[in-house]
Amino acid sequence: MKLNTPRWWYVRGSRHAIVTRTLLKPASWLWAALTARRIARAAPVDPGAVVISVGNLTVGGSGKTPVAREVLRLLRAAGVEAHALSRGYGGRETGPLRVDLAIHTAEDVGDEPLMLALDSPAWIARDRIAGARAAVAAGATTLVLDDAHQNPALKKSLSLIVVDGETRGDEWPFGDGGVFPSGPMREPLKAGLARVDAVIVLLPTDMAEVDPELTAVFGDLPIFIARLTPAGPPPSGPRLGFAGIAKPWKVERSLVAAGCDLVEFAPFPDHAAYREEDLRFLADRAGMLGAGMVTTEKDWVRLPPTWRDRVVNWPVVARFEDEARFADYLTGVR
Repeated sequence: MKLNTPRWWYVRGSRHAIVTRTLLKPASWLWAALTARRIARAAPVDPGAVVISVGNLTVGGSGKTPVAREVLRLLRAAGVEAHALSRGYGGRETGPLRVDLAIHTAEDVGDEPLMLALDSPAWIARDRIAGARAAVAAGATTLVLDDAHQNPALKKSLSLIVVDGETRGDEWPFGDGGVFPSGPMREPLKAGLARVDAVIVLLPTDMAEVDPELTAVFGDLPIFIARLTPAGPPPSGPRLGFAGIAKPWKVERSLVAAGCDLVEFAPFPDHAAYREEDLRFLADRAGMLGAGMVTTEKDWVRLPPTWRDRVVNWPVVARFEDEARFADYLTGVR
């Protein structure tokens, strides 16, 4: 079952959520304890390759998959045989399996592995150790793990976390610091940061600089600034937008900031599987408004093939402000 991300998770001092947070605290304590015990008891396996983990501390919405794509691009541009390795969330295949864009769909392998496979060899495996061994056997010398900060199966050479750097008013990447389900954190902030080698703060294009209050949280950890940048201009003419990601409101903001004539926006749950009736409703609504439809690349790959020509795909990419410094940091990992 897919759930909508509560926006109050990310609002500090949210008065209307106090009762809900209080009721969910016992479940949060249990979640945090189970996560800590799983990590403490693990015996990470060395797969015989450099392992770079790109993860986050919150439940979705940080932009880790665009960053993982950029990490892969920079490594491969430097001549490194880097492959992506993902759990394949949302797909029915268990792997180990190399993603083939010609035959696999989001229903098979999940939407994020399909995006990673657009640029680099990508594998999915519920068993990360088996997936890593398959990728290494196929020639990978570096593995880029998408969403593995809380997965201790593999011995990591470098642990990166991606943090959503967009802070507006009381909206904060970590909210009040509550652990799921009373807040967005996968584990307490201090525990998560203890296993981090470097932080990537991802900013939208319309935010001039990172909030110093946010960077202060990371202490002496190296910080790299990246921006989530549209790969091209938004489509012309009136548009009805929709998105099923962890923070759909950020897509709405980004489209407007990029100059899109957005007449209406429809949010869906993260990793939503679009049904025919959903798409017909959106198409009818767009027709009433005299608008075309636009969505994210991550949503577009989940659309049935018969609908892809009717919806504009608006991709975004992560680009580092000091690309040379970050590329040197990556290629120096052994």
